[in-house]
Amino acid sequence: MFEFAWWWVLFVLPLPLLMLLLPARAQAQHVALKVPGVRPDHQASTLRIGRSRWRSLLAIVVWILLVVASARPQWLGEPVSIPDEGREMMLAVDLSGSMKIDDMSLGGRQVNRLTMTKSVLNDFIKRRVGDRLGLILFADTAYVQAPLTYDRETVATLLEEAVIGLVGEQTAIGDAIGLAVKRFDEKEESNKVLILLTDGQNTAGNITPEQAKELAVNKGVTVYTIGVGADRMLVQSFFGSRQINPSQELDEGMLTDIADATGGEYFRARDVEELESIYQTLDRLEPIEGESRKMRPLTALFHYPLAAALCLSVLPMLGFVLNMLLKRLFSGRAVGESQ
Repeated sequence: MFEFAWWWVLFVLPLPLLMLLLPARAQAQHVALKVPGVRPDHQASTLRIGRSRWRSLLAIVVWILLVVASARPQWLGEPVSIPDEGREMMLAVDLSGSMKIDDMSLGGRQVNRLTMTKSVLNDFIKRRVGDRLGLILFADTAYVQAPLTYDRETVATLLEEAVIGLVGEQTAIGDAIGLAVKRFDEKEESNKVLILLTDGQNTAGNITPEQAKELAVNKGVTVYTIGVGADRMLVQSFFGSRQINPSQELDEGMLTDIADATGGEYFRARDVEELESIYQTLDRLEPIEGESRKMRPLTALFHYPLAAALCLSVLPMLGFVLNMLLKRLFSGRAVGESQ
């Protein structure tokens, strides 16, 4: 919707009409410059009248543009819902070397665990309207890839750009939880939720999972843990194909203990369907807050009429300069021909 913030400024638009109320003799004295002893011919007089009208019209247009700009035109966008209670959700994704194991099927093709995680987690991020989302990536250590933000599209993009081995080959689960708790501590009044996704056990980091669990409990952070990886996988060897368990290093006991102690839940994702079901369950366990307040984004438009007024004000000067250049050019040619 278009509107003027200071609509009452538009009342000054008729001010130039006051010039018409002046006596005609006074107007002539202001408009015309009389030179004694010089009698202008009819053609020159007509030319001056035409120029005067053109300049008057230009001045009126500039005046209108300046008044419109002063009234602060603006555009109000569509209403955006703002939840009453802030919900903060941090996503911690494992980038250790084991995440490149190709034991997942996505769209009829075999993919690694990280590719499957990105595909499913992207839909989950899009559904969290109204939540502040953040992204932590961890391997040998943990770091914040995306701070808590309402910009879900940016979080999804940064997740898509993550690559295995970016921060090492091991798994620092304790560091990931500790870093998330530190980020949550900056906001006291919010629902603090951490979704930690890993396929192994804690093998690196400065904080143990037990210490990280105590930090989460003390700060009121709910941790949902997800163990990723298939239970069975066929591998080819010199003696033929054999079946192995690619998730034998997954520490389900530790992940379950962290989730239970913080009021969360542990989930097991062996394929795409299970992971999608887990995110649907998380939507029920941590529902999106009810929308009670609305705001409308505002875009200022005053610079458009202001820029137009500035450009039109420069036109007479450009015309004068062009006229002088043309006069000099033709006068130079005339002198050359006479010689």
